[in-house]
Amino acid sequence: MKPAHAPPVVITTGEPAGIGPELVLMLAARGALPSGAVAIGDPGMLRQRAEALSLKVAIVEATPGQVLPEPEAPTLPVWPVALKAPAVPGTLNPANSQYVLETLALAVDACRSGQAAAMVTAPLHKGVIIEAGVAGFTGHTEWLRDACGVDEVVMMLATDNALHAQAPGWQGSGDLRVALVTTHLPLREVAEAITHERVIRISRLLEADLRHQFGLESPRIAVCGLNPHAGEDGHLGREELDIIIPALDKLRQEGMAISGPFPADTLFTPRHLADVDAVLAMYHDQGLAVLKYAGFGQAANITLGLPLVRTSVDHGTALTLAGKGVADAGSLQVALSLARRLADQRNAARR
Repeated sequence: MKPAHAPPVVITTGEPAGIGPELVLMLAARGALPSGAVAIGDPGMLRQRAEALSLKVAIVEATPGQVLPEPEAPTLPVWPVALKAPAVPGTLNPANSQYVLETLALAVDACRSGQAAAMVTAPLHKGVIIEAGVAGFTGHTEWLRDACGVDEVVMMLATDNALHAQAPGWQGSGDLRVALVTTHLPLREVAEAITHERVIRISRLLEADLRHQFGLESPRIAVCGLNPHAGEDGHLGREELDIIIPALDKLRQEGMAISGPFPADTLFTPRHLADVDAVLAMYHDQGLAVLKYAGFGQAANITLGLPLVRTSVDHGTALTLAGKGVADAGSLQVALSLARRLADQRNAARR
């Protein structure tokens, strides 16, 4: 049971021209936010978006550490961060990129100071942040790694059932956990980023958080090869022979239940996943295309290896849907539920 006035789960509302703000408002309007959830964003923008979409929700400004009374009507508490320019749904404005990063910084500071239990991020737009002059920006995951001062993090996405199942193995056609060795890299750079040391580091982080955050006593991990047919014994590329297989051999010698590398086009089938708790894919689309086919809109993104709990949605800013009130808030609801559960597990482990 959570203590009274437990720190909230904070939600960064993401790119203001995208669907993030309205997804938060939709959940608030139907009373679907978890108890104690607080949004981070521009209160005026949120009020305007709620009015434009005819969403009956009261925006209540608050400050970190403030205890809020239980609402009597649909209410969204908001820690204010001011926009740099007016936000128009569907129209990106680089002037607001710094605003998006400020919401993230406030969430990280609150989590690390104990004023928030976890953070959930609505989608941002990488391109407009780069256009605003933030050189080298590649996404939430890498930004959070640097903001928290850690050397390595792991991006893992999981469908809703797999997030809650602690029994080992494939539970059904839509249950899947997929982690990535590389994240937001151009495809031409992926092969150079697959190193012996990186495969080992990512695998160790994945296995540790499957134990500590997901309650799996002996996680079983299956690893994709990089090349078609996992290299076909070196005839279609040598990364498997020279890098991935030696790394997995070392991990098995340490006692890790890790298998592969397997051809990615056959690994993602129920028969091959029957005794697997998570798949480690070599690059972004190799793993996430399959996961999103299995459970798009009902999955969450988890950043492993951080000193805080961070989850996110499984989709982007959807600029063409913004301001129309037709976006699906299912993934945000999954991410919120998971964030609270992981935060509670971390607190229980400390006691």
